[in-house]
Amino acid sequence: MKRYDLRHLKSDFEPRMEEILATHGAGEVAIFLFEIGDFSPIQKSADLVKKSGYELMNSLKFNEVDWTIVAKKV
Repeated sequence: MKRYDLRHLKSDFEPRMEEILATHGAGEVAIFLFEIGDFSPIQKSADLVKKSGYELMNSLKFNEVDWTIVAKKV
């Protein structure tokens, strides 16, 4: 299980998230933390997780501006 803080990328976190998802093997879990802004990144990240062959295990608001996604490679 690895945690990735993508908050510093603001709304441009998707390319980096996709890079990271491509490096994991079957059964590995990744935790991503990113800023939500207008909430549109939440659906985009869920779609990216599915497209990358992961199962979305959890998605929750961490605080006022941050969101956490937990995904497992299937």
